[in-house]
Amino acid sequence: MISQKRRGWGLRGSGNILAIIGMLGLAACGGKASHGSPKAGQTATIGVNSYLWRATLDTLAFMPLQSADPYGGVVNTDWYVDPQRPTERFKATVYILDGRLRADGLNVTIFKEISNGQGGWTPSPVADQTSVDIENAILTRARELRLSNLR
Repeated sequence: MISQKRRGWGLRGSGNILAIIGMLGLAACGGKASHGSPKAGQTATIGVNSYLWRATLDTLAFMPLQSADPYGGVVNTDWYVDPQRPTERFKATVYILDGRLRADGLNVTIFKEISNGQGGWTPSPVADQTSVDIENAILTRARELRLSNLR
C-alpha cells in the first residue's frame, strides 16, 4: 500500500512540472510583436538575390516551369523540346546560392535526353559550355536589371 505522504508528493511534483511547462510556454511568447506578415511600409523579401532570381526566370522563360522556390533559390524547368530538333529534349535546374549579385552565386545544371525512336528517352551528355552559356545569360540579364533599377 502506498502511504499518504508519498502519494501527496506525486501530485505536488506533477503540479510543479505543469507550472514549469506553463512558464516555459509563456517565455516563448516574448520577443517580436509581430511574427506573421510584415508591418505596413515593409515588403516581404525573397531569400536570394532578387536580380539573379528575376534574371533566371526571364532567361528560362522559353522552357516550361516545373517549380520555383524563391526562398531556397531553386528553379526547375520541365522538359523542353526544340521544334527544330524533336529528337532532343532539355531540362534545367538553377541554384541561386548567394544573396549578392556574384558570378559564383549561381549554379546551372542542364540535362539532355535523346529520343530512342520508340517513344522513350535516353540520357545524353551535355556539353559543359551549355551550362556556362546559360549562367552567363542569367548574369548578363541580372546586371541589366540592376542597372535599370539604379537609374
